[in-house]
Amino acid sequence: MNVEQVLIRPLVTEKSNAQMALGMYTFRVHPKATKPEIRHAVETFFKVPVTAVRTSRVHGKLRRQGKTSGYQSDWKKAVVQLAPGKSIEFFEGV
Repeated sequence: MNVEQVLIRPLVTEKSNAQMALGMYTFRVHPKATKPEIRHAVETFFKVPVTAVRTSRVHGKLRRQGKTSGYQSDWKKAVVQLAPGKSIEFFEGV
C-alpha cells in the first residue's frame, strides 16, 4: 500500500488529547493498513521514531433521519506510541 494512502486523518478528541501527554497519537487509517505500514507512514511523514502501534476496528453507528435509517461505514483507528521525549509538532496547540 502507498504511504500516502495509509493515514487518512488525525483524530482529535478529549481522550486523544489526554494521551498526547503520554506520547500517544491517534489516527484514522486505511482499513487494510497493517501495523508495519502505519509505523512506516508516521515515521516518514512526521520524522519521529515509533515504539508501538495499536489498532482497532470501529463499527459504524446506526443513524436515523425520519423514517429512514442506515449505518455509517466501519473504519480503522490506530494509536501510535512515540519514543520518550518525542512529539509531533502538527498536534501542538490543538
